[in-house]
Amino acid sequence: MDQNKTNRSFKSLIEILLVSTRLGLTSFGGPIAHLGYFHNEYVRRRKWMDEKSYADLVALCQFLPGPASSQVGIGIGVMRGGFFGGILAFLGFTLPSVIALVILASFFKGMDVSNAGWIHGLKIVAVAVVAHAILGMSKNLTPDIKRKTIALIALVVTLMWQNAYVQVGIIILAALVGFLIYKRHNESYGSKTHFPISRGFGFVSLALFFALLFLLPILREFTSSNWIALFDSFYRSGSLVFGGGHVVLPLLEREFVPTGWLDKEAFLAGYGATQAVPGPLFTFAAYIGAVINGWQGGLIATIAIFLPAFLLILGTLPFWDTLRRNSKVKGALMGVNAAVVGILIAAFYNPIWTSSISAPIDFAFAAILFSMLVYWKLPAWFIVIIGATGGSLMTLI
Repeated sequence: MDQNKTNRSFKSLIEILLVSTRLGLTSFGGPIAHLGYFHNEYVRRRKWMDEKSYADLVALCQFLPGPASSQVGIGIGVMRGGFFGGILAFLGFTLPSVIALVILASFFKGMDVSNAGWIHGLKIVAVAVVAHAILGMSKNLTPDIKRKTIALIALVVTLMWQNAYVQVGIIILAALVGFLIYKRHNESYGSKTHFPISRGFGFVSLALFFALLFLLPILREFTSSNWIALFDSFYRSGSLVFGGGHVVLPLLEREFVPTGWLDKEAFLAGYGATQAVPGPLFTFAAYIGAVINGWQGGLIATIAIFLPAFLLILGTLPFWDTLRRNSKVKGALMGVNAAVVGILIAAFYNPIWTSSISAPIDFAFAAILFSMLVYWKLPAWFIVIIGATGGSLMTLI
């Protein structure tokens, strides 16, 4: 019996690694697009979790600092395969772009890849994927006029004041409004979600997050180690950023260019390279670290910038299911989920739509890709290949 259980656990971990690696190789378009890819793969196709659980996990990760899409992926891995499932989900989704950017750090200095036709095609793929995810999530998360109104207000405010801290404020306000409106609302959450990590482990993870945040700057001041300085800069960047990868890019520019760690040309080349690879935008840290100190620097930078996200999601997940089922918290989550829909629609417009759809042919191609994904039920990896190929051909028209 124990042998059978071990075999099932091993197969589950291998499955998590394979699925997350495929997503890591095909998920282009930034954090909002990644949530669309995850929704399509984990909720629609594999049914590893239900719509409400996925929506609540997205809401939690939107509220936490760090890369929201990576945290969602880690959370799904933990729910599926425990602590090691979370690690494998993270490695599968992140390593492809880390390896690519460390290699490209040697070749892309001074090069501009941001205007390549195939990259433009991948941006249009992101339009189709995110539109598909928004349609599915809005149907489930904004079924009544009150939640549609919350989503609309979140959409308008996010578009008018495009600031990561405004986004956090919207989520907090939506939680308060949801609590006041829906505190007596009874809504089934289906089966209880089990997390194979203890609350004690969660407390330790949160304690380590705050300990490193406060101790690393002190250690940096009292030592002359460049490695500690590098680790501190990336750990702080990963700890204090709300709003995902698009927000961390300018923060990293302020951290490393004025201080002379790398020049502006190398930074801009890396920015273009990061847009060209799949996976989380936080892997831009791997490029910067590799430019500064080779592959070892890339590895240290990657660990440092993602470690806060890992500690935060491991620290909060053991308490998440209990909180979301609490009658006082349930209404707040309903408000937050509605606000997240509005925030996703705002992000769909800017930066995804504004950076992708600039001509009628772009819209026509996006409509074709959307139909392939939604109506013809073609897999996401195939849509990515068609998008890249079509984007290259469009430059010849």
